[in-house]
Amino acid sequence: MGMKKIVEYLHSKKLIFKSLKEISPKELGSRKKVQLYLGVDLKEYYTLVMVVEKKSRILRKEAETFMQLHEDLEKYLDSRITKKYIIIRAPLCSKAKSLLEEHGWTVYHESV
Repeated sequence: MGMKKIVEYLHSKKLIFKSLKEISPKELGSRKKVQLYLGVDLKEYYTLVMVVEKKSRILRKEAETFMQLHEDLEKYLDSRITKKYIIIRAPLCSKAKSLLEEHGWTVYHESV
């Protein structure tokens, strides 16, 4: 999913950012195949948008890895990221989804 499609998708969800830049998971010491975008919303808050596309099912353990990436990004920035969105284009375990939602993530799930 390219940057333009991400922006259009977020716009369709009524999410608008002053800036949105991609951050490589490698910068955070991760080898996960995810796309990370750091946005600044209209109220000047940091927002994380994570995009996951894969064929295999996302389980609870992997959801924990995504939450760890969020923590790593906060340390990397030395700043809090108040809003967290994840766009999942893969089969998703209901326990993984509820774990993310319990920890304040907004989950957009699209079956592949």
